[in-house]
Amino acid sequence: MPRFDVDALRREFPALSVQQDGRPLAYFDGPGGTQVPQCVIDAVVGYYNSSNANDGGAFLTSERSDATVRDARAAVADFLGAASPDEIKFGANMTSLTFHISRSIGAMLQPGDEILVTALDHEANVGPWRAMAGDRGLTVRTIGIRPDDVTLDLADFERQLTPRTKLVALGYASNAVGTINPVAEIVQRAHAVGALTYLDAVHFAPHGLIDVQALGTDFLACSTYKFFGPHQGVLYGRAEVLERLPAYKVRPAHDRVETGTLSFESIAGAGAAIEYLASIGERFGDGPDPRPGESVRRARLRAGMSAIRTHEMALFGRLLERLERIRGARVWGITDRVRFGARTPTVAVTLDGVAPRAAAEALGRQGITTWDGDFYARTLIERLGLAESGGVLRLGIVHYNTVEEIDRLLEALEEIAARRGPTR
Repeated sequence: MPRFDVDALRREFPALSVQQDGRPLAYFDGPGGTQVPQCVIDAVVGYYNSSNANDGGAFLTSERSDATVRDARAAVADFLGAASPDEIKFGANMTSLTFHISRSIGAMLQPGDEILVTALDHEANVGPWRAMAGDRGLTVRTIGIRPDDVTLDLADFERQLTPRTKLVALGYASNAVGTINPVAEIVQRAHAVGALTYLDAVHFAPHGLIDVQALGTDFLACSTYKFFGPHQGVLYGRAEVLERLPAYKVRPAHDRVETGTLSFESIAGAGAAIEYLASIGERFGDGPDPRPGESVRRARLRAGMSAIRTHEMALFGRLLERLERIRGARVWGITDRVRFGARTPTVAVTLDGVAPRAAAEALGRQGITTWDGDFYARTLIERLGLAESGGVLRLGIVHYNTVEEIDRLLEALEEIAARRGPTR
């Protein structure tokens, strides 16, 4: 495998040259939204320059616009491993798509039916189901967590999963602490009792290869601005499930899920973001070697995401090693080295005597971008007993981060912790 040349990749991201006080910003805010490469910017601008028209018209720019959407839909299908581009739907964001689909799924359910959500999840995969359940007289149950390593309590899942369960909604990975859930196992168990599954892959998508067919899930949603594209939501729905869903749409709408005029320029950028990720597989992966039934682009994506994963987790290991030596620092989530495969390189940390917001502000003054709070994973932060103290400081690694940035972040955190004095 060729050496992962992060410097070459960084040159493709204009925002990585932004400076504060004479130093480039160090971006560790990726879980809230990543920066975009020039090819994505060019795709969005290019759409406006030569293809800007509504869909379905009998003229050149409309035909170009339709082709852009078709191409992007095929790219997303490859990115998610879908059987057909027809299983890919676009929308404003993951939250809006989930609210929309929850209404259709709810129309098939009856009072007394049950929905399982989790205490580990972003509210976007909890709130829509609770709202729909309140309207339909359904019961929502919450799968608990194991506080020691902040993973799902699978025994609790087994206890609560019954023939009354009609939907299991869970995250592929936690956007707060990085835990990767055993989604294939959970999907299989849910299907065994006749339940549908709805996966939130927003946080996982930039960090690993998704294969909706291998997972067997009925639905999976993500957002392209979390994997180097524009603000755009994406929904995968298994064809046979989509076809039987009640449709909430205006009569002339050509699609049963996509309502109103789409953001065609964002869709153009989404396709470009996926092509960018595939190019990493060509440049720094083992090379495109399609498996039976697999497209060349899917093979390139598989190689690219593998190279990204290797780079990111090496940076995470370096970050964790020194974080654990900072007096008063606590890392929440999986820290066992042999279990790194069950987490993303996103770190939730608290510092004794330092509020997460104060730490984020101190880092921000040094040109280091981070997030603090609960990141809409409110139930999780409450279960961990951290809501009243401001949640956690979140450090998000993505593939354009470098060893030098990790060391710069650690030096800043050590200074922040040292200013508080000995705490234990």
